[in-house]
Amino acid sequence: MPLDVEDGAKALQLVTSRYDQREWRKKIEKTLSLPPTGFEDATQRKMFVYLRLRLQAYKSRRADPPSWIVGGYATKEVIDRARFRPTDIDPDMTEADVSFLGVDPGAEVDEMWWEEMLVKWFEAPEEDLEESDEESEASSEDQPEDSESREEEK
Repeated sequence: MPLDVEDGAKALQLVTSRYDQREWRKKIEKTLSLPPTGFEDATQRKMFVYLRLRLQAYKSRRADPPSWIVGGYATKEVIDRARFRPTDIDPDMTEADVSFLGVDPGAEVDEMWWEEMLVKWFEAPEEDLEESDEESEASSEDQPEDSESREEEK
């Protein structure tokens, strides 16, 4: 189940406000390496993709795995550009959409919250799990019948 609007905003705030804090840099880099499908809101997904692409380090894209520039002037410039020129992210983006970027999400966003956020990012909806269980049960019931019919043919 992707992050809802509230958790998505907190994740983006975390990336855009705590990049200068050493203890958060690895977590921010890990967050940037996640797929954008973790955001339920399309606007937040566009912001995430923008940050992800702009903060990507200049490296050989064929040979090296992606890495990100987190901390320092380059990071601040990318975030400020997103905040003050939201049309760089998307032509339909407004300043109200990006107003929360760069604002600290608060004390409730700590390491425990971050770990729970990762679980939510990749968690599959229960409906999909139930459907796949039913499909696997149906296919396992079909398999013995197929093997019995094969034995009869011999």
